[in-house]
Amino acid sequence: MPKIVFGTDGWRARVAEEYTYDAVRVCANGVAEWVKSTGEQSRGVVIGFDRRFSSEFFADAAAEVVTAHGIPVYLATTASPTQSFSWATMRKKAKAGIVITASHNPWMDNGFKVKAETGAAAGPDMLKAIESRIHPLESSPEKIQRRKLDDAEKAGLIERFDPAPDYLAHVAELFDLEAFKAAGYTLVCEPLYGSAGGYFTRLLGGGKTKVIELHSERNPFFGGVNPEPIPPNINEFLARIPQEKANVGLAVDGDADRAGVGDENGKFVTTLTLYALLMWYLIEIRGLKQPVVKTVNMTSMADRLGERFGVKVYEVPVGFKYIGPKMQETGAMFGGEESGGYGFAMHLPERDGIVADLFILDFMLKTRKTPSQLIGELMAMAGPSFYLRRDLHFDAAAYPEVKKRVMATLDREHPTALAGRAVAKIVQLDTKDGTKFFLDDGSWLLLRLSGTEPLVRVYAETRSNDELAPLLDAGEKMVREAK
Repeated sequence: MPKIVFGTDGWRARVAEEYTYDAVRVCANGVAEWVKSTGEQSRGVVIGFDRRFSSEFFADAAAEVVTAHGIPVYLATTASPTQSFSWATMRKKAKAGIVITASHNPWMDNGFKVKAETGAAAGPDMLKAIESRIHPLESSPEKIQRRKLDDAEKAGLIERFDPAPDYLAHVAELFDLEAFKAAGYTLVCEPLYGSAGGYFTRLLGGGKTKVIELHSERNPFFGGVNPEPIPPNINEFLARIPQEKANVGLAVDGDADRAGVGDENGKFVTTLTLYALLMWYLIEIRGLKQPVVKTVNMTSMADRLGERFGVKVYEVPVGFKYIGPKMQETGAMFGGEESGGYGFAMHLPERDGIVADLFILDFMLKTRKTPSQLIGELMAMAGPSFYLRRDLHFDAAAYPEVKKRVMATLDREHPTALAGRAVAKIVQLDTKDGTKFFLDDGSWLLLRLSGTEPLVRVYAETRSNDELAPLLDAGEKMVREAK
């Protein structure tokens, strides 16, 4: 099997083991060859990077390869949120975008994301075409042509740019930033040492509102936690919210395309509840009624909100490479996934954790309500909902055999009850990487095998908090005892 495989959102691997300069060059060559195959290479490629170890140098390596094909490159001068490069790809009318980032992965990893010309994540067909050009050269990266950046720059093939000003100007068009600044709120913001460091202060600072931004400096170690805005990674952030008597806490992941929110009491708002809040906000405050797109591991509250407000809900496999194209196909106003990634048609068909956080802030400002009040009303209308995910980690070498056993068990066994409740329906995922079990009260359990990391994820959403742990236990038992 080839070692470079694009999962739900790009390719990620351990730095200096699989993720090497040669591997990045092989990926960049695949993108360059695909761009040339379209006949639109004159449009160029945007190349950006995050704050991870050596990301800027991996970006340079990618630029050396792309320019060697005679393709112009827009090369970032500084680390920036992934969505700012998606925006730049669209604004500059580039044919594709490359972002060096491993998103929320552990600090030891880095990654390679590809963007379509629309700014959306590259879809399955585009990635398949790129992979077909990557695999033949994986074992012989020395065959790949490279062009020194100085030479490429002298030839006019490199334009260096800072993506922040244009991106921030666009975000400012979506909101009344002066109203945010004048609101007198206290905000605790957590970029987790990542690419969004300083962005909340730049957007919201300078007025009566107090912005307390934690961990805004670069630290490729990410303080020893995974830069994913969920507990326990953000326990310090959640504790600071009531300590500072803040109105809300706003967090993003390492490359800022995922959102996390803590209410005024420092209680984490689950990613499923956040999706439902954002959907309700777009309907209630923005007056939008276009369809929404959710992944198979997203909340059933979306379906109930859709029924209540006459909004069509589409379900797709996990990953924005499925959500983005479906949003464009259906004219959807909003799309999101369990991992905290939310995209908005008025902005980008791609995830943006900063904009998602600001929509929640706008919801508070427009309604003059606290996060907990909004959540209480949501639960009365579309809930109740209790959600949790367990990540079951395995040794990387043993993971292929684990996947084989788990999938065989899921294909073979069809339980009639789980955690004391009858199973109403069993659905095998279209992506052939898991199974979802629907219970008789609308609760569900999902077992899904990661395509980018050696882990199996167990998800559950229930109508009662007491039923959550037993359902997760049942799912974990199925994985652990798989034969």
